[in-house]
Amino acid sequence: MDLMEGIARNDFLIVGRAGMDFFPDPPGTSVEHGAVFHAALGGSAANTAAGICKLGGKAALVTSVSDDAVGRFCLNQLDHYGVDRRHVRSVGGELRNSLAVYDSRVEGHTTVIYRNGAADFEMTQDDVAAVDYTAYGALITAGTVFAAEPSRGAAFAAFERARAAGLPIIFDVDYRPYSWPGPEVAADVLSRAAAQCDMIVGNDEEFGFMAGSFDKGLEKARALAADGRLVVYKMGAEGAITFFQGRELRTGIYPVEALKPTGAGDSFMAGLMASLAEGHSLHDALLRGSACAAVTVSRPGCAPAMPTRPELAAFLQGHPGPTDP
Repeated sequence: MDLMEGIARNDFLIVGRAGMDFFPDPPGTSVEHGAVFHAALGGSAANTAAGICKLGGKAALVTSVSDDAVGRFCLNQLDHYGVDRRHVRSVGGELRNSLAVYDSRVEGHTTVIYRNGAADFEMTQDDVAAVDYTAYGALITAGTVFAAEPSRGAAFAAFERARAAGLPIIFDVDYRPYSWPGPEVAADVLSRAAAQCDMIVGNDEEFGFMAGSFDKGLEKARALAADGRLVVYKMGAEGAITFFQGRELRTGIYPVEALKPTGAGDSFMAGLMASLAEGHSLHDALLRGSACAAVTVSRPGCAPAMPTRPELAAFLQGHPGPTDP
């Protein structure tokens, strides 16, 4: 099936990590001055899955979590958001779930990531082989899944199985330097992954990274789209340029008073997928994805901050509208 046909099924297989987030309360507090912290579901893939479910879609996650209380917290959180976790495997030993600790503020924002001995990197080819790919409309993954073995090989194997089953593949570049052994490896692997996908979403820095130079990022995005892919080139406050079927769509953002920057990309992806699945035009779906990102950065946490369908509708009705692209 083609990209839009697969998305229209509104039933996504998402390959990637689930983790725990810690953020201080009250809003505006830095981690170093925090006395009270809240815990929430984290991890780019799990966040995207939760966001899709909150917007009325279906999502199943493929990953591994630590066989301990933190791993079970993540499993319980996936249940809370309605994410199908039948393909989430618990792994023992000294492996641990990823942990993100971040400020509840924008100015001077810091995020501390704990990824040593990460449980999600233990996802194997057996894990992805156990999935019935024909049950889903599209596969989504993010770049962190490729940062180490055996997860990297498993993710590429999932691509092969998805392609064989006729599923389009959607890729959020999501480059996180701390997860990789070096930039050269990351650039090579992420570029190979992008070349196998039907849709690629990334920011200007990530496309520039894959191109070998920041000023060549837009050229890289155009080149990937020239082969028939849908490519979303995000530029932060300047909005996004989307390339598809010979067209260039420019869209703005919904300005809000941000509480923190985290979760925006995951929420954008969730909103874009859910909106396309509901039948919105590509232009409108991109704007709705931007609206989801705006809602998310204005509230505490990532997964808990992502909007439901009624919340998204209320935001769009009450907001004066996006910036000019």
